[in-house]
This record gives sequence, C-alpha cells and structure tokens, in this order.
Amino acid sequence: MKTETRLFWGSCFALITTAFSFSIRAGILGQLGEKLSLSASQLGVINSMWFLGFPISMLVGGLIYHKVGGKVIMQFAFFAHALGILLTIFSGSYGVLLFSTLLIGLGNGCTEAACNPMIADAFEGVTMAKMMNRFHMWFPGGIVIGALISKFMTDANLGWKAQIWVIMIPTIAYAYLFWGQAWPKAKVEDASSLGGNFKAMVSPLFIVMFLLMALTAICEFGPQQWVGLILAKSGAHPMLILALTAGLMAVARYFGGNAVGKFNTTGVLLGSAVLATIGIFLFSTQTGGMAYVAAIVYALGIAYFWPNMIGFIAKYIPASGALGMSAVGAMGMFSSSIFQPIIGGWIDSNKAEAVAKGLKGDELDLVAGQATLQTMTLFPIILVVAFVVVLFWVKKIESENPVA
Repeated sequence: MKTETRLFWGSCFALITTAFSFSIRAGILGQLGEKLSLSASQLGVINSMWFLGFPISMLVGGLIYHKVGGKVIMQFAFFAHALGILLTIFSGSYGVLLFSTLLIGLGNGCTEAACNPMIADAFEGVTMAKMMNRFHMWFPGGIVIGALISKFMTDANLGWKAQIWVIMIPTIAYAYLFWGQAWPKAKVEDASSLGGNFKAMVSPLFIVMFLLMALTAICEFGPQQWVGLILAKSGAHPMLILALTAGLMAVARYFGGNAVGKFNTTGVLLGSAVLATIGIFLFSTQTGGMAYVAAIVYALGIAYFWPNMIGFIAKYIPASGALGMSAVGAMGMFSSSIFQPIIGGWIDSNKAEAVAKGLKGDELDLVAGQATLQTMTLFPIILVVAFVVVLFWVKKIESENPVA
C-alpha cells in the first residue's frame, strides 16, 4: 500500500473514531441523564466539552503542524482518545464525565488538524476536492454505523458502557495505519511559514469564511446532537433519523468532487444553505413518516458544508496553510461548543412554556422540541444571504486571478 493511500485510510479510521464518539454518545445521552440524574442543560455542558476540546487541539495542531509533523499530532490524538474512552467507561461522576469528554474532543481536533493539511498537500486540484470530501464522508458514514450499533445494543439491553467500548476499535485501527509513515511536505511555500499563514488569514475573504464556519457547523451539529431528545416523541425513531441523515451525507460526500466540479465550491455551499433551511424547517413542523422526508432534505443540505468550507480555504487562500484550515475548523467546533448548552437551555425553556400552557407527556416534549428547531432555522437563513455575496465575490476574484 502506497504511503499516501495508507495515510488517507488512517485518516478515515481516525474520523470514524470521531463519528463514533458523536453518534454513540447521542444514542446514550438519555441513559446518561437518567443514570446521573442530569438535566438537559447539564447534558448540554457535557456535549460542549466534546466541541470545546476540538477547537483547542485544532488550533494548537495547526500552529505546530509544520514543526512537529502530523505523525506526532496523531500520536497525541491516540493518547487522548484512548484515555478519554477509558475514563468515560469508568467514570462515576459528572465531573469526570466532563473531563473524559474534553479529552475525546481533543483527540478529534488533532485528527482534523493533522489530516486536512495532509490531504491538501498529497493531492492536487479537483482530486484534492474529491479526496477531501471522501475523507469527510467518514464522519457521517461513521455516524450511521455508530447509530445503528447504538440502537442494536440498546435494544439488546447492553449498557452504555459497552457501547463506549466500541469506539476503541477504530482508534486502534488508525494507530496501526499511521505507524511509521512519512507525511507529505507543504505544496505552497508560504503555507509552511507562520508569518505567511497569518498574513493570509487577515485577508477579508478568510475572515468572512471564518465567521460563516460558525453558522455552517451549528446547522450540522445542532439538530444532529439533540436528535434523540428533540425527535423522541415525533413518531419517528430518533436513531434511525440520525442514521438516515448521516448515510445520505456519506453518499453525497463520496460524490462531492463531482458536485464541486459542476457547481464550484461556492455554488455548492449556497445550495447547501438553501436545503438546510428547508430541512430544519420541516423538522420543526413534521411528525411521523414526514420526519424521514425532512431528514433527507436536511442531510443533502448539510452534507457539503464542512469539507467544502475547508476545501474553500485550501483552494482560494492556500497560503493560510495548515493553520488556516485548522482555524476555520476550530471556529466551527468552538461555535458548536458555545451553542450546545444554549440549545439545552432552549429545550428547558420551551418545556417550561409548554407546561405553563397545560401540555403534558409526549405532546409536551414534541412541542418543546419543535419550538427549539424553529429557532435553529435562523442559522441557515443567514447563510443563504451570506453565500450569495461570497459567490459574486469569488467570481470577481477568479476573473482577476483564475484559480486552477
């Protein structure tokens, strides 16, 4: 197996680890809440640790990538993943659970910090866009596998600890694949210079995309992370919704290179924002079988956000290097960290309002969940307007200085 091929597959297994830590935790969120008597707001704080660890290690990884190399960063990722998994399994308190979730988040961030620039340096042009999308397909792909595993194990009355052990499988796999491999050098000379990175990162286009990443990330991670609690009383099985959404995302990302080749990166992002708006709105209004239709539209909307926001930076602002890609990814996860407890607070607040109106039982949970989703539609609406502006901006840039 060629070095770049082995590195690519190691990256995929590392991202599957990230996905398992996302979907399996979503599947056991209710069990954790009951076991430790936690409120939705407290569960939101636990979720936020996963998202908070991500940007911290992404930024640090981006800063040191060209100094220590991706291999060292991924060695730390393995340490953080393994220790985080073990502490989660053997934790008996809220505090230890917060710390273990933070460690897993740190490992996940290292994966992005090391693997995104590796793919950008190992492949060229449209091939780079294709491989970036195929790498990122394993996040939703891993979510599908993790969600189905979680559902099967829950139905079989296997405890949440047994489900967490499953995350260790792809962790060991990526450690084996990365072992002893040499990572590619930076293609753009300025990309390996922190001075060149920072100069590129203060450009108006980078700043705008940096800010928009916050919104694309919460569109993707907001509804998905809370699917179990928000949709539990909608008449559709939450984990099947998660699996359907993630499965369609994986398929869409597999063909991501074709979509980018036809509509350009910015066109794909604009179309994604439109579909995400429709999808989240449908989630907030539909029940039963229509919830699955909403999941289809939503999945097609969010599928191309993350890989093509990273790909946009690699293509149009290459001098920002590993640091630029890591900073954009970190912004996405940092915004998600901030909004997780906020979303939990929205759910608690909407439940309180529904109780005040005399609602009870399943109707109470459904109304509160849908009200929360209606609030979330604001995020993709802003993105639609923003990406229209970016589309014309990029066309102007390309007319002045064509990009291969």
